[in-house]
Amino acid sequence: MEGNRAHVVVVGGGISGLAAAWYLRQGAGERVKVTVLEGSPRIGGKLYASEVAGVSVDAGAEAMLARRPEGRDLARAVGLDDDLVFPGTTRSAVYSRGALHHLPKGQVMGVPSDLAELAKSGIISPGGLLRVPLDQILPATLVRTDVSVAAYIRARMGGEVVERLVEPLLGGVYAGRADLLSLEATMPRVAAVARSERSLLSAARRLAEETPKDAGPVFTTLRNGVGGLPEAVAKASGADVRTGVTVRELRRTASGWRLVAGPVPRPETIEADAVIVATPGPASSRLLKADVPRAAAELARIQYASMAVVTLAYPVDAFPEPPASSGYLVPPVERRPVKAVTFSSVKWPHLANDLVILRCSIGRLGEEHLLQRDDTELVSLATAEMADVMGARGLPLDSRVTRWGGALPQYNVGHLDRVARVRAAVAVEPGLAVCGAAYDGIGIPACIGTARTAAARILDHLDLRGE
Repeated sequence: MEGNRAHVVVVGGGISGLAAAWYLRQGAGERVKVTVLEGSPRIGGKLYASEVAGVSVDAGAEAMLARRPEGRDLARAVGLDDDLVFPGTTRSAVYSRGALHHLPKGQVMGVPSDLAELAKSGIISPGGLLRVPLDQILPATLVRTDVSVAAYIRARMGGEVVERLVEPLLGGVYAGRADLLSLEATMPRVAAVARSERSLLSAARRLAEETPKDAGPVFTTLRNGVGGLPEAVAKASGADVRTGVTVRELRRTASGWRLVAGPVPRPETIEADAVIVATPGPASSRLLKADVPRAAAELARIQYASMAVVTLAYPVDAFPEPPASSGYLVPPVERRPVKAVTFSSVKWPHLANDLVILRCSIGRLGEEHLLQRDDTELVSLATAEMADVMGARGLPLDSRVTRWGGALPQYNVGHLDRVARVRAAVAVEPGLAVCGAAYDGIGIPACIGTARTAAARILDHLDLRGE
């Protein structure tokens, strides 16, 4: 305790750690002192925006799910209500067999629910299309334990649905592989029907029908980029936020926790009544290894994928026809270096400014060799993609390359059980909590949700809820 105030240290200054700091202050007010320690030179983690051709464009995550409230609610709570904007369109496509095809209506994370719509999309071959309705007559493939996304959907609908629909959609979120990703963790609605339904096609149709038609926009962002959210949350939290401070050691003491931070020659010791670890899995594993070895071992098993985002700005007349969709996804089977393209100035019309601004995502799990190229080469890959697929002429007016090494946790088979074991090990340690993208979802609202849970655990431990 510092005077009459409890001291809570949050390790990690991404949106999860900053949100945890904000929730702590909301719950305890001035009765808690919060220190946020971030090892990198800036806060925000994967939320970061900078100018391209004079326009502020996100370099990392560029949207929040609007139908999950945590991100939108936090933005409003920290004074950004007037900055929330919604997409001009969310209609997207898949590049398959040499052409762009709109995603079929009614699909559920790539799982088709309507055979006519699937056929009209042209994404899969006639042979692949004939395989899908066999799902309705094949014996049940009831899932009793967690399996990979690919294993279940391939058994029901065939390989092309996995390769050309499900794989690119999952790749756009996790930069991962459907044969490794957990059905339970990445597609929970599909997993639920897989435990009881014989036909996946019929189940997907019901899931599509259950989606409210008037639910409003799926996504939202901020006018100057969702990269502006961390700074606003940090300011509203009232926390002492320190950047360039790497925590190297975390140990339990008789009254709380001791952290050792800073360079080895000049270590800094920080005493805390409680700690929230809001770093990626590998860093969290290293910090917890001494006193929470079971949690550390589980966190060390979470794989991470690396990627790069190449942002380009073109004059509108560089395209024979201006892009009209929000973007497109590229299945790995196409063997192209670019895995996804977002036409940011179409998806977010406020960015247009007489330009076509787009983001090319490069790199999936196992494709690290692509990211060994220098920035100039990555820009060349992205401009070649635009020339080949969209007919873009000439060079972009401006470009930016942002590399995200080890950025995306892979929710591989068994992920939910792994997370449960981490939390069970942490739960027996008084004054300790964890949060972040490694646990319950990699989207911004999911990360904020884990932060709220972590803050509540610490407030309960310190008996600081309410007045």
